[in-house]
Amino acid sequence: MTTGVRSTWEAWASSVSPLACTSIREPCPDPAATATRLAQAGLADQYMVYEAEAGVWHFVAGSAVSVTADATNLTARSAGQTWTSCTGQKPLTAFATALSVLHDAGDESRHFYGWAAFELAHLLHADPTTAGDQPLLHAMIPSVEVTLTGDRTVVRTVDEAWTQKVADLLAEPPRGRTAHDEPTPESTEGVIAVGTAAYGQAVSRTVADIHAGLLEKAVVSRKVPLPAEPRPDFPATYLAGRRANTPARSYLMNLGGYQAAGFSPETVLEVEAEGRVSTQPLAGTRALGADPAENERRRSELLSDPKEIHEHAVSVRLAWDEMASVCRAGSVAVEEFMAVRPRGSVQHLASRVTGRLRSDAGPWDAFASLFPAITATGVSKRAALQALARHEQGPRGLYGGAVFRGSTGGALDAALVLRTLIGAGNEAWLRAGAGVTGQSSPEREIEETCEKLRSVAPYLRFVED
Repeated sequence: MTTGVRSTWEAWASSVSPLACTSIREPCPDPAATATRLAQAGLADQYMVYEAEAGVWHFVAGSAVSVTADATNLTARSAGQTWTSCTGQKPLTAFATALSVLHDAGDESRHFYGWAAFELAHLLHADPTTAGDQPLLHAMIPSVEVTLTGDRTVVRTVDEAWTQKVADLLAEPPRGRTAHDEPTPESTEGVIAVGTAAYGQAVSRTVADIHAGLLEKAVVSRKVPLPAEPRPDFPATYLAGRRANTPARSYLMNLGGYQAAGFSPETVLEVEAEGRVSTQPLAGTRALGADPAENERRRSELLSDPKEIHEHAVSVRLAWDEMASVCRAGSVAVEEFMAVRPRGSVQHLASRVTGRLRSDAGPWDAFASLFPAITATGVSKRAALQALARHEQGPRGLYGGAVFRGSTGGALDAALVLRTLIGAGNEAWLRAGAGVTGQSSPEREIEETCEKLRSVAPYLRFVED
């Protein structure tokens, strides 16, 4: 990085107010509901709720400090000022550099929250000309951060005024649940059936590509637009969906032009400050319902289905290769292989690959190697991205990308954006995909997308005008 560019980000970092005020409060009996209530309070223009692990929720808000990158430019904002520079079609490198200057400026334990759009993958692994001109990365450095656990509530803010606002909200008695009309089973099934015929044709074309030797696997998805009216209630959808789901991570946000309420089944990566890194590929799916005997039958079927096992094995193989490219020699290991994990309306084959970052590699190097998750793209990643560009209609945007929480000290936790209600502008939609291999049939892959959509669609709640 040139001296001139670095001085730009040093000027930005020096304008960022630290979270100077910290207070410890009593634990909240229902952290998910409390975090959702804070999101609904309108403390700032933008917010995020991020459940980093079971039982721990983070709520953040602010709009004054942010970093946004598209394919060609990086823009940082703070204290009413704006700084820009050219990314040279390396937005992730520029993005990571800007955030690193916060650490160099002495803000070593500051957290940032944000998202990465799926189209970033084209710049990292495929054809840069297909990345588009929309933002690919966005992060907020919050003015307030509230961490809710089972034993305490930690509030960190930039000043006492923010502290008092949060204290007043936390002191309010919990509200009763707002009445919402819940979707009927018939209306839910009507929503998730949209676009199935066209999707089946895309699956068939992808299978033909695989038989032609163009690729090994592609995760082909379909978009399910929601009606313009009534508008989805994202916080209410999040809380209802979180009660019913068993995600690896969950999130609720209005940030950088996207709204989202999601229940991620897996992480793209988890990087600890001392350099341990892991990823959790999930591939291979069966429905999960209310009948224990039927669930066990499907579980046994999942563990013995050649197509599902092959799909999972190739995903783990590539995850290993991607980890090895940034980790110390001999440190990469498969700590868990083909366990079955419940994730809301489905159960998946799950594995975990771990390693130790090389001394010359940081969390964003690992992110660049692993993003987007192999379970949202395919094998090889470049060929799969090319196939998705041929067979999916329009850009994915947030779907298949990541929502993340990181620290200037080197930690990074990135959730794969699946099982998510997404909104941008006046539109809102769901999306789901399935891993297509040479053994795939359109009927089964359509069924799989429906199974996954049932993790979100029954819990949609709408704003009552």
